[in-house]
Amino acid sequence: MTVALMWEARAVAGKGEELLAWATRQPLDPAPLRRETFRAPEDRVLVITWWDGAYDTPGLPELPEPGEDLVRRAVHRWRFETVTDEN
Repeated sequence: MTVALMWEARAVAGKGEELLAWATRQPLDPAPLRRETFRAPEDRVLVITWWDGAYDTPGLPELPEPGEDLVRRAVHRWRFETVTDEN
């Protein structure tokens, strides 16, 4: 099974590029199966990582909380598990 971890943050006005650079520099050890980083309007940054494991697998590394000088609010985090379509 595969579990995906989502990390989403909204930067302080005008610091979107700085938050994006910060997020891309954050190491994860061990490395995930896959990692993608996205940006959106309003200085939002999204990082999705994929891991071999179940939804409730403990100890998967996640990106930390950035400093208050970079974000407007606490980071949002979600976990998703792979679903097989049985059609």
